[in-house]
Amino acid sequence: MILFVRDLTVIDFSYLHQQRGILGESFIVDVELQGELDDTAMVFDFGKVKKVIKQAIDNLVDHKLAIAADCALLSHSVEQQIQKVTYRSARGTVQLACPAEAYAFIPGTEINELTVARFLEQQIKPLLPANVEKLSLQLRAEAINGFYYHYSHGLKKHDGNCQRIAHGHRSTIQIYANGMLAPRLNKNWCERWEDIYLGTASDLVTSDALQYLTPAADDFSFRYQAAQGWFELCIPKHHCEIVPCDTTVECLADYIASQLKQADSSNQYKVVAYEGVGKGAIAFS
Repeated sequence: MILFVRDLTVIDFSYLHQQRGILGESFIVDVELQGELDDTAMVFDFGKVKKVIKQAIDNLVDHKLAIAADCALLSHSVEQQIQKVTYRSARGTVQLACPAEAYAFIPGTEINELTVARFLEQQIKPLLPANVEKLSLQLRAEAINGFYYHYSHGLKKHDGNCQRIAHGHRSTIQIYANGMLAPRLNKNWCERWEDIYLGTASDLVTSDALQYLTPAADDFSFRYQAAQGWFELCIPKHHCEIVPCDTTVECLADYIASQLKQADSSNQYKVVAYEGVGKGAIAFS
């Protein structure tokens, strides 16, 4: 007997890519459980599927930076309970210093839908009852007909896992000018923010303010203290855009709207910005 749950959850996270550097992603998760019926005539109670499996996914990967543990481009160490990571991608070297829970080290040489799914299956299967013989997870990107971009960020003021300095999303955007969808503007912003790290100006620091990392000459350096601990990031400047606000989706939507208005004040703009799948904010200018 096979029990299935479509759209169980969405994993919003970032990962390190050999060519593209740090990359924000959002994967929808579908679940299948194969096994015998238990004494309640179920393979596994749907309520427990959502509680046990979704909670495990949240703890293992969601809102973390996923790293291929066996990649030759990676080096890492631990200093004073802070995990330091250096990743030498084709786009430049990314350095991080974060608490251990900000990372997900996944076996293999690359991060993709399959390697993340296999990792989660191996970690979650022991949490399930004995009658469940097999757990299968399918990770898939949202089908988007319009324009979208991948972005990474950190929210130091957040009281949950969004405070981690390198997590992200794959997000669509819809920009309207004078009530009409504006494909050119949507395309321009998605190209501008393709595989971007969005940094808050107030988190930008000079190299002497860092405790654990040594930036390159062409890096931006970010640092902050959050509830989960101390976070630092050094990343090539061409991999970033610095914004004068927090990088919540509300602030990003408003930032895009204000930038559009500055460029052409004769139009009225509406910006529908998404944070991953099925959620976001709307701003007007």
